[in-house]
Amino acid sequence: MNKHQASFATVASVMSILFFSIINYNTTPHQIWFIYPSFAILQWPISIYFLTKGKLKHYSAVTSLILISFLIIENMLNSPDHIWFVFAIYPLLWWPILMYLGKYASTVTTAIIGSLCTIVYYAVLNSFYAPHYPWVIYPSFLVLWWPLAIYFEKNKQYFKFSIVACVLTSLFFITTNVISTENTIWAVYPIFAILWWPLSMYYYGKRRY
Repeated sequence: MNKHQASFATVASVMSILFFSIINYNTTPHQIWFIYPSFAILQWPISIYFLTKGKLKHYSAVTSLILISFLIIENMLNSPDHIWFVFAIYPLLWWPILMYLGKYASTVTTAIIGSLCTIVYYAVLNSFYAPHYPWVIYPSFLVLWWPLAIYFEKNKQYFKFSIVACVLTSLFFITTNVISTENTIWAVYPIFAILWWPLSMYYYGKRRY
């Protein structure tokens, strides 16, 4: 790595952040906005340092920490009565976790543990923020595809994957239908469409043999 490039990026970033903070203080001291360009500017020297050295794991950890800090500051400054940053920081934490896991990140075990942790985490938030409506089914539905996709892809069982995915999707639509609009039965329409996935794979397989 060229030390002059890193030094220039660091000095330029510090000067730019100081410039924006002074402008902010002199023009609109009641509104703190300099943190937005400062967040973007910080990525310049950080990216040069970590990426040119090939330290991708450390880069993910530092960048995630900066993102989380930014979200917390944003939350506390603009909407302190509603703590929303807890919803956003969880996915950011998984970036460095998966990076540090290396080859183990793509295993079924990691996917199952990650999915269960995600469901439990958002279920707890659901119970605190909106106990009257189980919105946790939406992130749960999405995250369950993670272990399913890895397991069936490793075993090359694509037809079985389509069946399991069809069942999972159908259960999701039925559950959503029941908890959201129980007086209107609409789940049959997307279920009918999703049924064509395993059916098409089955008949395509028969034609090949």
